[in-house]
Amino acid sequence: MSGPPDPGTWLLERIDAREKALIGQAEQVRAQIDELAARLRDLDQDIEHLKIARKTLLALAEEPDPAPLPQPAPVLPDHPAYQQILTILVDAGQPMRPRDLCLALDLPFARKNVENTRAKLKRLVSLGILTETEPGLFAQPRP
Repeated sequence: MSGPPDPGTWLLERIDAREKALIGQAEQVRAQIDELAARLRDLDQDIEHLKIARKTLLALAEEPDPAPLPQPAPVLPDHPAYQQILTILVDAGQPMRPRDLCLALDLPFARKNVENTRAKLKRLVSLGILTETEPGLFAQPRP
């Protein structure tokens, strides 16, 4: 006999369907909560790193500047021409050009001699022994 459906069975099936739907929604919400919790942990960690960075920078700003390390004295190259150049510059008491140094060194005024002298002067500049006050003009650094 097929009669009308049993109202108790029909209600139980509706309750089961509703329960399954709610369980599915609850699982989705839990997954979202887990995802948001992980994101919140990452944000909290980033905030903590910024706080540490700020604290470190403020502490460093309050510290006095460290004393500069002493610079080693420049070492004069072994060739005697370098000492002669320095002696002439000291005696002159003013900046000189390579051609003027050649004349003071009693070198023949030849392009080769001027360029060799210029190269020596540039080397003394790179060692910090002399300064080039303007292009081609060399002097002892002022104390």
